[in-house]
Amino acid sequence: MNTDTDLLIQLNQTIGKVQKHLVWPLSGHGIGFSEYLVLRYLYQSSGRKLRRIDLADKVGLSASGVTRLLNPMEKIGLVAKEEAPRDARVSLVVLTEAGERIFTESDASFAIAAEGVFSALDSQEKTVLAGIVAKLG
Repeated sequence: MNTDTDLLIQLNQTIGKVQKHLVWPLSGHGIGFSEYLVLRYLYQSSGRKLRRIDLADKVGLSASGVTRLLNPMEKIGLVAKEEAPRDARVSLVVLTEAGERIFTESDASFAIAAEGVFSALDSQEKTVLAGIVAKLG
C-alpha cells in the first residue's frame, strides 16, 4: 500500500537519514545543518547580509526560531546584528569574517558529504529527483 501518507512518511524518514550523514562533517567545524544553511545564505547574499525575516524564510524557521538559532552564532562571532540604514525597525544579519571562514571550510566538507549521499544515483536519476524536489518545493 503506497498512499500519499506512506510516501510522505518515507520521504520524512529519508530526509532524517540524509541529515544524519551531514552531522559528522559539519560538527567538525563546530556547526550543525541549520547553522550551515544560515552561513550559506548569508555568504550568497548581496553584501553578505540579509533581513532577519528573509533569512528565517530561507532556512524554513519562524522569526523567533531564527532568533534562537542566531543568538549562539552571534555569541561565537559567526554573525552580527546590524540596523538597516533606511529603517531602524529592520534587523539585518551580517556574516562576519569568522563566519565566512567557517562557511568556506564547512562547505568543502558539505560537498563531499552531499556527493556521498547521492553516490547511489546516476546523473539521470539526479535530474529526475531535482525535478521532483522542485515540484514539491
